[in-house]
Amino acid sequence: MSDTTANETPLWQPAPDDIELTNMVRFMDMVTERFGVDERGYDALWEFSVEDRPAFWDFLRKFAQINASTWGERILVDGDKMPGARWFPDARLNYAENMLAHRDSRGGEDALVFRGEDKVSYRLSWNELYDQVSVLAQAMRDADIGRGDRIGGYMPNMPETIVAMLATASIGAVWSSCSPDFGVQGVLDRFGQIEPRILITVDGYFYNGKSHDLTDKVTEIMTGLPSVDRVIVVPYVNATPDISIIPRAELISDFTADHTPTEIEFEQLPFDHPLYVMYSSGTTGAPKCIVHGAGGTLIQHVKEHMLHTDVHPGDRVFYFTTCGWMMWNWLVSGLTQGATLLLYDGSPFYPDGNVLWDFAQAEGMTFFGTSAKYIDALNKADLQPGKTHNLSALRSLASTGSPLAPESFDYVYKSIKSDLHLASIAGGTDIVSCFMLGDPTRPVWRGEIQCRGLGMAVDVFDDDGNSVRGDKGELVCTKAFPSMPIGFWNDDDGAKYHSAYFDRFENIWCHGDFVELTDHGGIVIYGRSDATLNPGGVRIGTSEIYRQVEQLDDVIEGIVIGQEWDNDVRVVLFVRLRDGVTLDDALQDTIRKQIRANCTPRHVPAKIVAVADIPRTKSGKITELAVRDIVHGRTIKNREALANPEALELFVDLPVLQD
Repeated sequence: MSDTTANETPLWQPAPDDIELTNMVRFMDMVTERFGVDERGYDALWEFSVEDRPAFWDFLRKFAQINASTWGERILVDGDKMPGARWFPDARLNYAENMLAHRDSRGGEDALVFRGEDKVSYRLSWNELYDQVSVLAQAMRDADIGRGDRIGGYMPNMPETIVAMLATASIGAVWSSCSPDFGVQGVLDRFGQIEPRILITVDGYFYNGKSHDLTDKVTEIMTGLPSVDRVIVVPYVNATPDISIIPRAELISDFTADHTPTEIEFEQLPFDHPLYVMYSSGTTGAPKCIVHGAGGTLIQHVKEHMLHTDVHPGDRVFYFTTCGWMMWNWLVSGLTQGATLLLYDGSPFYPDGNVLWDFAQAEGMTFFGTSAKYIDALNKADLQPGKTHNLSALRSLASTGSPLAPESFDYVYKSIKSDLHLASIAGGTDIVSCFMLGDPTRPVWRGEIQCRGLGMAVDVFDDDGNSVRGDKGELVCTKAFPSMPIGFWNDDDGAKYHSAYFDRFENIWCHGDFVELTDHGGIVIYGRSDATLNPGGVRIGTSEIYRQVEQLDDVIEGIVIGQEWDNDVRVVLFVRLRDGVTLDDALQDTIRKQIRANCTPRHVPAKIVAVADIPRTKSGKITELAVRDIVHGRTIKNREALANPEALELFVDLPVLQD
């Protein structure tokens, strides 16, 4: 059992008066009155939401005033099938129309505020955002782009990217994006599968204070994307970039030159009409192309922003993300709540570790979203944003990407803000949303995700498919939910889709996380199931080891794998050390003692190896599977999926692992 379940005092509790002002309580009270739920509280609401899913999701869309030209009479068809369930099969709606619905009430106020490191800064009002979407959508229609056509965005996290996505969605086309730090092959591995008609890109981007030209990369990409009719270039690094070498390219100003803003004609589309194509990390093969429907994405994101995150009109919402991570898609949906989106592109540590907190202070940020690794990096750098910045407006901080260590919970409340809703959240690209996330009405317990998401029948199964509590097991979802993928691209018989989630337990979504449900009703994640260690046949979550190792001042971060050895598996820990630190016998002994004292003897690594770098995906996640494969001499099929593929060479044929 996790030591977090022994916590007797929560780190934070919302004030009673604040609880009563939340969207969650307002929704809870209306559900109680309408459906006669016996108790007033999150647990009772969650039980209702998974026991009567049609009633819950239908009431939610009414409560949130989601726009549709029609909803139809049917809510859920074949609801017991997973996959196969269909939500609101008679509905007709448009995702972009719902994103822009607050234009009439918030017209001249900020919709988007952007910073590109210290090089670029500007903002768009709701009126300006609407007008830019209108003009680009007209130009797309004139270019014969329509329902089902794919648009590829090779873009930074900037306002023009949101404009392009909303224009795409408004006409019923399908959006897919990669961040500009992807290499040529990484882009082709993704966009090459979906064959976009238009590629939207920038001339370059900024990172660590330097500009990086993209024109050569885009030119090379075009040789592998014959489906692309036009390349639309957004000036970013240069006001008038030279794009003459890029085939079929034109500046966005030229593409839209013949159009002026008018009322947008929003295509009314089925609930499961494709909105996004997103991609698995692709570190063990070609990325899977995961297709998400407009209605499921919309209703799930509305639930998460409105209820679990408690976003209100006028709030200022930020998530540090690129366009290659699903948190960008999630962030954009904050527009449904009338929130201002704060966008940042570039390094979170340029010119120093205060840059995002400078942004938070200047813009009155109410919600700050980031990765667990960023919080750990702040802690390692001994930064104290709560002391150096005015964060009086900040109500919530969310973390995802990897498990948030208990010590990082401590750091947030000590060094960022003591009165703050800290929401560790988890789900993924697979569902473009969360299985587990925050509840603004309940306490935050050290090391725990607060709750299972409303409408999400999340459970933990042992190896035999039995539900367990207080023990580690597989994260599963036992009932269908609206934001399940509508399928994988080029998977007509659904075989790849079924294999990804339903082979382990029939008609049960098996997510691939190794988790535990706690006595508080919260969740602790111990790592990916496919990366768990099995020394002596005992399953160990990798995050348990990371938590201990990364508390040591001499260690920046670690990555751990199971190496097949002597008819068993031995634990091998790689560590990246601070400058000037050597992995001598004394430090190895310290690491082993730290792990043994706080975990079990089985967690103690048989080998500890110092490395200069650790490979990670574009979204910053360390890649245990790729390291495990390289150590075992297996071919890494898709190095382009990594942000730093050169780091893999550090793990090849290491003599220390040969005995």
